Amino acid sequence: MRVVAYSIKSFEKEPLAIANNKKHEITLISNSLSLETAAYAEGKEAVIVFNEEDNVSALVINKLADLGVKFIATRSTDTTHIDTEAAGLRSLKIANVPLASLSGLTEKELPMALAAETIINLDNWQQNRCLGDACVCSKACDQAGSKVHIKGQPHQH
Repeated sequence: MRVVAYSIKSFEKEPLAIANNKKHEITLISNSLSLETAAYAEGKEAVIVFNEEDNVSALVINKLADLGVKFIATRSTDTTHIDTEAAGLRSLKIANVPLASLSGLTEKELPMALAAETIINLDNWQQNRCLGDACVCSKACDQAGSKVHIKGQPHQH
């Protein structure tokens, strides 16, 4: 999967590279996502964002969708920075890092855990699998009506 990751800090580069293990073509940039920097997503299938540092408003989501982006993964548990309604209208799928996956970790372990969960989300999207607890699409698996929400099983939105 071709991906651009926004707002990358130096301490995040190594964990993302290790977690990715050369599976996805990820471009790491330090710029935050905005209407102006959305152009970096041209030709990409997914973007990786982080909390309020990145502008994932309806305007930006529309620009990303126009560029061909299909997936938005946040490397955080929070999704309030993402206009999920706008993403749903443009059929963009959204994933976060489930809070349960970070339970009991030390501060030193967090960057690797966030990176690993983000890559798992990309892997599952690439394989057309349900993201389970990481799925924050506007149409949850259990609301789609076509399939039951079972982690690891394909679903339709």
